[in-house]
Amino acid sequence: MRTLLTLMLCTAGLAAQTTSPKPDPLAPITDTPGLPRVLILGDSISIGYVLDARAALAGAANVHRPKENCGPSTYGVQMVESWLGKGKWDVIHFNFGLHDLKSMFDGYYQVSPDDYERNLRRIVFRLKQTGARLIFATTTPVPEGNLSPPRLPADVVLYNNRALKVMKENGVAVNDLYSFALPHLGEWQLPANVHFKDPGSAALGKEVARVIAEQLKAGKAK
Repeated sequence: MRTLLTLMLCTAGLAAQTTSPKPDPLAPITDTPGLPRVLILGDSISIGYVLDARAALAGAANVHRPKENCGPSTYGVQMVESWLGKGKWDVIHFNFGLHDLKSMFDGYYQVSPDDYERNLRRIVFRLKQTGARLIFATTTPVPEGNLSPPRLPADVVLYNNRALKVMKENGVAVNDLYSFALPHLGEWQLPANVHFKDPGSAALGKEVARVIAEQLKAGKAK
């Protein structure tokens, strides 16, 4: 009888583990008082890694992100004020580009390289006003293949170069997630898809946390 009861309890415990819901990366968090505040802005790639970044920075920072996909830079220009909110930010880690470089039905980019650069300048101008330490994350690689919506690997390089120009001119730190992920795409990225498997998102999240931690440390040293 005791053996049967033990087996039932173990089975129930395993069921609870397998059915427990995965945390929602878009759910707002409550700040732990006394810790610095970090804001992550970005598209679905950042949604995929934000929980891992938050876990890696547990006890060191309150890591927030908007309750939505930040989309293309045009949307960033419209929404940056809302995303910043009223609180003080110590570090802002941000990215745009993956939506901007999409090939649309008419053969044009969703946002042209010139407009992308112009939008980034406007976004950076506003972010610098917060006094936070800024980190721009380069756009992660696009794989070869027939993607939906269409994107080309070479366009990631084009748009990243435009972004790096803006960041250099404005003294913004860069987290080169493109170069970080590129050697591991076969292992980390979904086939013919810009998104990442769980191990890939976890690796990106830890790298994001590492770079944010460096900036937090640099801020304390000032």
